Amino acid sequence: MRETVHQPPTSVRSNRSANRRVALPGGQGNKPMTVSGSSVSNPLPIALSVRPRADFVETTAIRDLTSRALAYLQAGFPVHFRGPAGTGKTTLALHVAGQLGRPVMLIVGDEDFSTSDLIGGQTGYRYRKTVDRFVHSVLKYEEDATQQWVDNRLTTACREGFTLVYDEFTRSRAEANNVLLAILEERLLVLPSMNHKNGYIKVHPEFRAIFTSNPQEYAGVHEAQDALSDRLVTMDVDYYGRETEIAITAARSNLPAEHVVKIVDIVRDFRTSAEFDQAPTLRACIMIARMTAAQGFLPSAREPKFVSLCLDVLESKTAFTNQSRDRRAQQRRMLFNLIEHHCGSVEPLQATLPPDLVRSEAG
Repeated sequence: MRETVHQPPTSVRSNRSANRRVALPGGQGNKPMTVSGSSVSNPLPIALSVRPRADFVETTAIRDLTSRALAYLQAGFPVHFRGPAGTGKTTLALHVAGQLGRPVMLIVGDEDFSTSDLIGGQTGYRYRKTVDRFVHSVLKYEEDATQQWVDNRLTTACREGFTLVYDEFTRSRAEANNVLLAILEERLLVLPSMNHKNGYIKVHPEFRAIFTSNPQEYAGVHEAQDALSDRLVTMDVDYYGRETEIAITAARSNLPAEHVVKIVDIVRDFRTSAEFDQAPTLRACIMIARMTAAQGFLPSAREPKFVSLCLDVLESKTAFTNQSRDRRAQQRRMLFNLIEHHCGSVEPLQATLPPDLVRSEAG
């Protein structure tokens, strides 16, 4: 009797279940019995189903940027949103991806990425053992093992026609992103393993790609290779205008617009001053506004909690070192002036502050 047993692959990354098919003995006689098992193919990486955010604000500027990006994508060109931190590139990329109506595969760039982290690789083994007892006095074993290919997110997106959102792709090294060149130009994914039965995958016609990146001078950002940049339609995303920042901050904080205006103006004037090491962004506006709404106080120069909140969020934009002590004191005086200017005060601001803040400002 010959008995064939297939063992599922041993892999920490695989949660495969086995479909077991058994042919039972056919009644009378010593008929051979075969027991076989086959492993179900690896589960696909989970794709996102992107829906419109309830608090997404679509002003004229955002609507124009979105419509232009969609036009490029629908024509088959990959889009690249480039700009400083805090300008909403990732949110915009996911919003645009949602308009395409396809599942979204999200990848976030990383210094340690290799090509296999994008497309997959040989992971685990599948074992097959054959026990031959056809001659009762002879026992024969045959055993072999084959490596299993496991798709990663980029391969799944190419194969299934999903929308790829590669966030901060320049945080990955250039050599890891080389596989994208043939995907975006020849619409062909070249798999690195010669042992893979399909060394090439034709990219699905509905596959689309959206990239985001920060400026090159940011820490941990690599320069994108020219060959890849040349294949992308790059759209620069800068800080939004005042009205757009007010609308977004109000939507994300549930604070009345008349109060949001004061907060946004403080942050924008601080950004214009250049008295910082890291530019205050729209996120600073949202933090201050959301905490103001949650704590239930007004954005007023006479409200110590609000003044402390502004200092906590905005003073952190300057490095804390012994050499910067004088600069930080100057920055604090400027923030006091901005708060007093935009939020009003009947009496001098220092008279409304807690003693620790007054001492800190003086020293």
